[in-house]
Formats: sequence, C-alpha cells, structure tokens
Amino acid sequence: MSHNLESICFSGLIQPHGILLVLSHPELTLLFVSANIKDYLGITPDSLLSQPLNRLLDDQFVEAIRQSLVEIDGVSPIKLQERISVNECSFDSLLHRTEGVIILELEPTSSETKLGSFSISAVLKRALAKLRQVSNSGEFLQLVTQEVRKITEFDRVMVYQFNQHGAGTVMAEAKQDDLPPYLGLRYPTTDIPEQVRGLYARGLLRYIPNFKAQSVELVPASHLLMQQPVDLSFAVLRSVDACCVEYHQNMGAAAILVIALMNEQKLWGLISCHHQTPKYVPYKVREACELLGQFVALELANKVNSEELDYIVKLRTLQSEFVESISQVDNLKQALVNPPPRLLDLVSATGAAVCLQDDMTLVGITPTLEQVRALLQWTDTQVSDTLFYTNSLPALYPEALVFKDVASGLLKLQISKVRYYNILWFRPEVLQTINWAGDPNASIKEAADGIITLSPRKSFEKWQETVRLTSLPWKACELENALDLRSAIVGIVLNKADELARINQELERSNRELDSFVYAASHDLKEPLRGIHNYSTLLLKNYESVLDDVGKNRLQTLVRLTRRMESLIDVLLKFSRLGQAELHLIPTDINQVVNQVLADLRVSRQDIQPDIRIPRSLPTVHCDPVLINEVFMNLLSNAFKYNDQAEQWIEIGYLNVEEISDSEKQQKVRDIFQHSHTPLLSHSPMTFYVRDNGIGIRARHLEIIFRLFKRLHEQNLYGGGTGAGLTIAKKIIERHGGQIWVESTVGIGSTFYFTLG
Repeated sequence: MSHNLESICFSGLIQPHGILLVLSHPELTLLFVSANIKDYLGITPDSLLSQPLNRLLDDQFVEAIRQSLVEIDGVSPIKLQERISVNECSFDSLLHRTEGVIILELEPTSSETKLGSFSISAVLKRALAKLRQVSNSGEFLQLVTQEVRKITEFDRVMVYQFNQHGAGTVMAEAKQDDLPPYLGLRYPTTDIPEQVRGLYARGLLRYIPNFKAQSVELVPASHLLMQQPVDLSFAVLRSVDACCVEYHQNMGAAAILVIALMNEQKLWGLISCHHQTPKYVPYKVREACELLGQFVALELANKVNSEELDYIVKLRTLQSEFVESISQVDNLKQALVNPPPRLLDLVSATGAAVCLQDDMTLVGITPTLEQVRALLQWTDTQVSDTLFYTNSLPALYPEALVFKDVASGLLKLQISKVRYYNILWFRPEVLQTINWAGDPNASIKEAADGIITLSPRKSFEKWQETVRLTSLPWKACELENALDLRSAIVGIVLNKADELARINQELERSNRELDSFVYAASHDLKEPLRGIHNYSTLLLKNYESVLDDVGKNRLQTLVRLTRRMESLIDVLLKFSRLGQAELHLIPTDINQVVNQVLADLRVSRQDIQPDIRIPRSLPTVHCDPVLINEVFMNLLSNAFKYNDQAEQWIEIGYLNVEEISDSEKQQKVRDIFQHSHTPLLSHSPMTFYVRDNGIGIRARHLEIIFRLFKRLHEQNLYGGGTGAGLTIAKKIIERHGGQIWVESTVGIGSTFYFTLG
C-alpha cells in the first residue's frame, strides 16, 4: 500500500543497503550522491559532486557504462557486470536511464545463502524442470511458492492474482507452520493502488530488506541543471513510504521481495515473499527469482485449467454449429431461438431476449416482456458500446431489483443499430461469500471535513462478506463468443445482401431484355396479323358467292381469332411498356380517379348498374394518375362483370395502417410499410380496397389470378376478356412500391386490397 507514491518517487530518499549515484548524460558527471557513500567507501559526497565518474571508478568500468547506455531501451535497471571493486569493496552494479540522467546503483556483493553446495543457477534449473512437469494451474502455482521459498528462504511466499477491478486473491501459499494462513483470502484494491500496480508492471521486482531501516538522502537536495527532483520510480534502492511500512509491519513482515507476473503485457499478479525479521537477499538470488517470475508468467499463459479449456472448446463448437445453422436459413429469428437451449448455452445464460426491431422473443427464464423492453430502453440511453455486460445489474439499474432472481447479470449484444437488432442474455442472482484478509473498508478513513484518505489496516484475519444482487461473472471466452456471433450474423446478412443485390441486378437486366424483346416481337407480329385479318375479310366479301357455309364459317372464325390475337398482342405491348416507362408521380386525388373510372364504366356497361358505396372521401396520394386509373379500371371492371346477384353493390374505400387489424393476412401490410425502402411509402401509407358481393373466387385460385392471360372461366362467359387486367394492376402497384392481394369467399364476394403511399 502507498499513501503518496509520487512523494516517494521524487523524495530524494533511498534505502540504506546500497549507494545511488545520479550522473549527467552523456558526460557522466556526478550530479547527486547518496549520503551513505561515506559509510561504504569513506568518501564524502561533497568531494565527488560535479566531478567526472572516473574520479570514483576506474576507466574500464566507466567505459563499460558508456557501452551499456547504447543498449538500454527501457527504464528497468540492467546489471553491468558480475562484480566491481571500489576502494577494495566489491559491489553489484545496476544502471538505468530516466529523465535525461543516468542512475547507477551499487550494492555490496554477498555470497551468503543457505543453498548448500548447489549454485543459484543449479537450483533455478532444478526448479524450472519441476515446474515444467506440472500441467494443472493450481498445482503449478503451489509448486511456484514452494520453489521460490527454497531459493529465497523467506518465511512466507504467496502467489497473488489480480481481478479486473484491481482486488487480489491469494491463489497459492508456502509458509512456516506457525504463521496464520492467507490462502484463499482476498485483498481490496486499496491495498495495492493503481500507481503501485503500474510500477510493478514495468519494474518487475521490488525488494525491501528492512522496513525499520532509516532512509538515506541524496546530496545535494536539488541541482541547478535539474528542473525537478530526480525520478527514482525504477530505482531498486528507492525508499519506502511510511504507509507501506506500517501496512507490512501490521502483517508481521520486516522484509519483502515482490516479483511481478505479466501475462499478455498486463499485470496478472505477484509472487509476494514476506519475512518476519530483516533479511538481506543477494542480488544473484533476486536475479534468479526475477527469471523464475518471467518463466512462471509465460507458463501461466499456457497452463490453462483443463476444465476451463474444455469449456472454451465446448463454446467454440456450439458457436460453429450455431453459425452454420444461421447461414442456411432465411428466417433469422427462428434460427436464433430454435432450439432455445442453443442460444443460452452459447454464453451459459439462463434466459435471453431476441429483439429484431419491434419483434421481441423471450427464451428461457427472463423478466417479463414489459420489463425487458424497459431495460432495453435504459441500455439504449446509458450504453453506446456494441457489447455491454454486468454481473450486478441492480447496482446500475435499480428497477432490476424486482427481477434479481432471474436477471442480476446482463449481457447485451448490439448486432445492428440501423435495423435495431439486439440480443440480451440473463443470469440469476447467486449469493457469494468472500473471505477477505481483514475488513476491506478498514483502510478507508473519512475525516470530519469529508476528506477521504487511505491508511494501513491493522488486522488481516479472515473477514467474511456475503455479496448479494450479483450473478456469476461473465467470462472472457463467453464475451468473445457473443462478439463472434455478431460478426457471423453481420457477415451472413451482408453476404446474403450482396447475393440478393447481384440477383436483382441480373433480374433487372433480364427483365429489360425481356421487355425489349416482347415489345419488338409484339410490334412485329401485328403486321402479318393485320395481313391475315385483311385477306380473310376480303375473301368473305369478294368470294361470298363461291364459298359454301363451311368455308364462310371458317373464314369468320379466322377473322375472330385474329382480332383476339391482336387484343393479346396489345396487352403484351402495354405490359412491356409498364416495365420501361418512367413513373410520373404527382399528388393525385383518388376521388377524381374513381369518379372518372365509374363514369366510363357506366357508359360502356349500361346493362349493369350496381350500387356504388364510398364510405368516406378518398385521400390524395403521391402516384402516377394514369396508371392508378388503369388499376381502378381493371378492379372495378371485374367487380361489374363477375356478379350474378339480384342486388349488386361495390364498395370503394381505404384504411390507414393504424386501422388495419392484426389478422394474419393483413399483418403483411404492416410489414410492407415497416421494411420497405421505397421513398414512395415515406408518405402516409394507405391500403385501398375494392369490395363486391359477386361470385367470389375459390381459395385454390387466389394466387394464380394475377398471372398473365389467366382466366378462371370460359371465353364466352362474363363478358370475355384477355385475362391480363389483374396482371397489369399488380405490375403497376409493385412499380409504386406496394403490393396487391385478394380475400374472397365463393358466392359471397371478393375484396381486392392494394397498398399505396
């Protein structure tokens, strides 16, 4: 724990078990000297200040420093050589660069260890060999503590792992039998603040042989060439904050050695060694421990717990099967929610909500539909990330208290903002008991003026806390699975969109070619057809006296057939022009269109005069009036023709989207206006209808009636016709971005609907 890390790093104080020199760069002039140099070498600091380094060290060592400076690319101290002698004293030397100056640290060389006849390197090799043989991560960490304790001979060695919030847990421990156990205890974030964790992540090792030792000052206190005090952040000899001293003394530690464990350039944890009495550890031993720590960090990345590895493999397999099934179906919702367990197993959730625009489907154990909608609305305003997760939703969203039993944990995946596609996964509340090393709040002190400070805790005995309103945390592999699902869905949708666009382009090209062909062929067919018609008519007129009745009948049939063929060719020409001509869109009063059509029909069909009903004035819409006139002409003409009731009536009206019922058939209207990208439909959407009490249409014919030249009756019934009117009406409506369909009951009547914006 550090009360004021910055004040220690720039305090100009070091621990007394070595000498520290601050040199200018590149001159290597002595700018600062630790005051204890006289104790080690009998030289006063003042006699060295502003002097070249070779005043203290021989030229060979000074040259070695110059060569080493070329190789230094970081702030961590590097060892210069095995041993140097100064005034007949032997030292280990460490060198690093900081803020434009060079820091040289000298520690008295010592060979004092209790490793027997084994060298440090031999002991280290033996430890590494034993560690390589262990595959289980728990056993591996326990063996690490045992081997480090053998090498360092500390009373207690712990492996301490940080969680995502900075709190730590003792994962393994080797200790003297008479010491209280810390294994499994958790330490709050405040015990090792973020600044200290940052130094561990860069410096790798921290060594304090005696917490009671008096700090040593640098001489002078300041220098004219320095804009600020010397930064001792990465000096091995850096002094110790009083708060840190008290904290460790409360733990019963008089000396510590801490080795950082890095994993993927992040601080995974620490190997923390405690001793009850002051303890000097030779540099060779500390160097071996640092190497061992680097090996442990590398092995930790590989020694994933086998159960965890199996779990990851299971998730990946599920993911692959899931993605494959999605890619093979057209209905995304059905692919996501069927079968239900698959979506839940993907991230080990107990419930989920699939939101595809306004369509929401609940899977498994979830809050109510209304609660999920409110939660989704809250996340929209509070969260902007593609992936949001928490294992304590009630802490962020108080309304979640009422459904904590099913959704204390939330994982939200935003698949698309444009289409508003989201998946929410839920986990229930799980009561947890955490064993703390003392009360975690004991270090936080609030003064009368409201200022909050940190102070060392005095007790490290097991202190239990029951955690409520939380779920099991979401694992990194589960979050990766969710993101991979999003990428897969987006990829599949994009691929299908590209394929659809390609098909549409091909269809447009084919349709243009077909329209051109139909137009040319129809136009060219009319000339020989007129010739057949004209010659047949001349034969009937000029050779009537020489033809018998059979010959006359056949020629009359030929004339009739040529007229019918000409009518069919005219229809083809009209149909092809519909695909080629541009729409002339203007605001059109549908009342005028309908009145004109009705007037024309009353003149042409004076024998049929049905009751015309228009419940309310028809609206004005944006459309091509000539083509929409054609639609109403075809629909009303059919309503006039196909009616054998004594009292005939026709009703013409419209419905707003809000007025349409949620019946299965009419739900398609909502879908049209919700999903259509046609600008025409950006206006107030309308559904027009023409209803009659005529003969009706059988159910099996409802789809085929819109096919070209498709008639349901013989040519001589109900006034004849080409069977193209509904096909043309359908083409016109689709060109306007709408759809047309029919509902009918035989003997009761028919209702033709079409959408228009």
